[in-house]
Amino acid sequence: MNKEYLLDLANKYGGPLYVYDTNIIASQYKRITDAFEKVEKLQLNYAVKALSNVNILRFFKNIGAGLDTVSIQEVSLALSVGVAPEKIIYTPNGVSLEEIENVAKKGVQINIDNLSILELFGQKHPEIPVCIRINPHIMAGGNSKISVGHIDSKFGISVHQVPHIKRVVENTGMHINGIHMHTGSDILDIDTFLRATEILFDVAKKFKTIDFIDFGSGFKVPYKEGDISTDIEQLGLQLTERFNAFCKDFGKKITLMFEPGKFLVSKAGYFLAKVNVVKQTTSTVFASIDSGFNHLIRPMMYDSYHHITNISNPNGRDRYYSVVGYICETDTFGSNRRISEISEGDILCFENAGAYCFSMASNYNSRYRPAEVMIYNNDDYLIRERETFEDLIKNQKIIEF
Repeated sequence: MNKEYLLDLANKYGGPLYVYDTNIIASQYKRITDAFEKVEKLQLNYAVKALSNVNILRFFKNIGAGLDTVSIQEVSLALSVGVAPEKIIYTPNGVSLEEIENVAKKGVQINIDNLSILELFGQKHPEIPVCIRINPHIMAGGNSKISVGHIDSKFGISVHQVPHIKRVVENTGMHINGIHMHTGSDILDIDTFLRATEILFDVAKKFKTIDFIDFGSGFKVPYKEGDISTDIEQLGLQLTERFNAFCKDFGKKITLMFEPGKFLVSKAGYFLAKVNVVKQTTSTVFASIDSGFNHLIRPMMYDSYHHITNISNPNGRDRYYSVVGYICETDTFGSNRRISEISEGDILCFENAGAYCFSMASNYNSRYRPAEVMIYNNDDYLIRERETFEDLIKNQKIIEF
């Protein structure tokens, strides 16, 4: 996005500020649909947890996407913007049977990832179709915190426990209509992903009632120049061939599903923050901004990289800075980054800030969460107001001492 435009937005709406470009979202969505154009039945379910503003969800509804949800609250958000229940899949982890039952009443697709809940749900509601989340025991993902398909993961039912699943299904008479997996985020090697899909195909063959296979997502996007990303086009070629062959052998055409989040919205997001202080020490120049890991925690939690530019002085002489926040802990966004010369009051832009950025923001240090702006059809819209002091205390109850 044009840096001058971003600077104008920072001046117009104040900061810190998240900005999302829907043209980029639509382009990323089209990349996947084009890559799998030879699959007759394809459904992309956007992972709500990546960025859950209702305007983003409405945009995905308008371009034809379903929604992937992980909580009853996300399901309620999806329904509130008019997404049809049959285009919502609910894939929780470690939640109560009561929550799953409450979601099932809303008519959305249930996806269960443990044997005990599967058996209880099947005993009580054998008439409600259920998808099963399988753990393929494949290590994939760019960080241990986001690799969820390996043998020690809390997610999914072990592929070695398929006989137990079959026994539960036979004993309860429940209807299994889908098979699901998610190996993890930031997939680098499509061969590893394809090995996991073969495992899922083998499981799917054992359940003749299925209508879809959900391969999860975790497609990696580049965060810096030369960064490796998931080759969606190559994956499309190879998985399409395998999937179509499976459907032929299976005897019916089923739906291929994905649940991309980061791939769709990461590149579309920009985070803008003002420099409060430029501080020279004996070895480091710190640029301290009016934000912290209360707004953008990914660099601290996942060691993730976000490219940082000075949009107030884009043509200035490059210097090296450590960009830090105002939280009363070490909150370093980038160490010794080469950035055009920074002065107090300049606006810094953090790229790839669309996924798991605002959605993981908090009020730590009693700071307000920032505003959000959407770019749609070349116009900018405020889609979330900046928090105020009243927002901090509105749910607190005062008692008399």
